[in-house]
Amino acid sequence: MSNSCGSHGCAATHPTTAVSPRYRRVLWAALVINAAMFGVELAGGLHSGSVSLLADAVDFFGDAANYGISLLVLGMALTWRARAALFKGLTMGAFGIFVLGRAAWSATTGTVPEPLTMGLIGALALLANVAVAVMLYAWREGDANMRSVWLCSRNDAIGNLAVMAAALGVSGTTSGWPDLAVAAVMGVLALTAAQSVARQARAELRPGPTARAG
Repeated sequence: MSNSCGSHGCAATHPTTAVSPRYRRVLWAALVINAAMFGVELAGGLHSGSVSLLADAVDFFGDAANYGISLLVLGMALTWRARAALFKGLTMGAFGIFVLGRAAWSATTGTVPEPLTMGLIGALALLANVAVAVMLYAWREGDANMRSVWLCSRNDAIGNLAVMAAALGVSGTTSGWPDLAVAAVMGVLALTAAQSVARQARAELRPGPTARAG
């Protein structure tokens, strides 16, 4: 995963971007969209028995909380924004571990999810995440906090495509394994993104403007 800003603190070249009214409005829109989709996917995941939808619902909830944190630290010093990013990186990692554990547990029950609900809600979630990712695209190379926000929406869009593919797999095989496989991939993706965000955040927390990541 690319980390072009990480060790050189390139966010210092964007002193006003993080506090721009436009960025604040985008974060509020992203928060509302993610909170709404959390409710939709939670209900859909429980109704259909889909682990990947439940995993995506938890992700939407985490992202809504992360956008709220990002709004709280807008305009603060880089150190506080980096601390917020480090916290978000840790929560992304915890999400990945939760998803992998849930997939392992569900594999023992042999539950086959309902593919139509999976596919329809997955498509709706994809539209929501693509909209958020497009809105946040201009800030994808900012500091660690801004980068973590971009990575959340980008990973979510990838995850939604995977959920839709799992729905097709479940429909074609009448087996729950495609759903579990996608849930596992989503967990690994969350762990990878968490590592990238945490690495850049640690670099920005080190003293000195030219501190390099170890």
